[in-house]
Amino acid sequence: MAPPAPRPTVPSQSESPSLLPAAGDRPTLLLTGGSGVLGRALIDELSPDFDLLCLRRNRPLRDPRVRELEGDLLAPRLGLSALAWHELAIAVDVVVHSAAETNWRTPPEHILRTNTRGTETMLDLAARADAPVHLVSTAFVANTPSAEDEERFPGAAAYLVSKAAAEQMVRDADLPGTLVRPSVVMGDSVTGRIAGQQGLTKTIGSMVLGQVPVLPGAPDARVDMIPQDYVTKAIGDLVRGGVCDGEYWLTAGKEALLLREITDVCGEFAVRSGLPRPHRPRLIPVDAVHRLLLPMLEGTSLPESVRRRFQHYAELLLVFQSELPFDSSLGEPHCGTRPTHSDIRAALVRNLESWAAEHPGLLRRHRVRPVTTIPTEAAS
Repeated sequence: MAPPAPRPTVPSQSESPSLLPAAGDRPTLLLTGGSGVLGRALIDELSPDFDLLCLRRNRPLRDPRVRELEGDLLAPRLGLSALAWHELAIAVDVVVHSAAETNWRTPPEHILRTNTRGTETMLDLAARADAPVHLVSTAFVANTPSAEDEERFPGAAAYLVSKAAAEQMVRDADLPGTLVRPSVVMGDSVTGRIAGQQGLTKTIGSMVLGQVPVLPGAPDARVDMIPQDYVTKAIGDLVRGGVCDGEYWLTAGKEALLLREITDVCGEFAVRSGLPRPHRPRLIPVDAVHRLLLPMLEGTSLPESVRRRFQHYAELLLVFQSELPFDSSLGEPHCGTRPTHSDIRAALVRNLESWAAEHPGLLRRHRVRPVTTIPTEAAS
């Protein structure tokens, strides 16, 4: 194995003004994916202790707590000049690589290229900077896609394959750092808020509105969800603690909610919100989904939007549920706090409350309208 690249010295052109934004006195942490769902929460967690330098492509973050560096993860040297690349390597003390292509509607080859090439670039930078690199992966690398999954859900399968490949790249690089594996990231456990609408948020919202008649999965299947603040606290603790090796499962583990519990919580929330109690979705075993239901849907005259919605639910739940619980590293030294089953259930309610607050018109249209009786005048 080739030795890591030496930490670069300042090139002679460095006498010219720096090409990077001005730094502060704290250690410099390069964060990728700062505009994403988890990235925004990572800024909240890490900004008090680090000078955050956030790599972004086009859309500015406009966050006064961070410095922004425009670059392209897929381009050599992030698309930076040789001088700026050298300056970046000199400035960076630690790398947290959270950026990833998570849209499963993206062509599979693009997902693979983005998630592996971006990791390769960050590893190159970390080696030059002599900085630890913390890769944000996913707990669902434990779920190896089957041949049927790859055929029916190529985007989800490509995502899992790309994350497993990125993890192997980190191992092969033999650099200091960690692999962190969150499960499904929920909104904040206190406020319920999350940056952007994820598949999970849309699915539970549809369940509240009674728009999910069927779900793939057994009633006792575990759906491992973890609030974003538990994830970011664990990552922050690892980075602040100087932990530079190991694999960390940021999951609910044995405390994960069961699929039937999630449907119950959504039904109870609907009633408290003045909505009709939704019918409990019919839960169909996963093997029957592949063998019977999906082929049947392809040959029906159901509206395309209905078929697409069920395909989406099937894709989410076939990937994100499991019979056996994940391991969980939460609560271990330098790895945040482990939530209880009750904590996660309460967090789901907070997520629903946040979703409802963002969709008042939608709930208003679905609320039960009181029956108005017209009084009749007594005969004189």
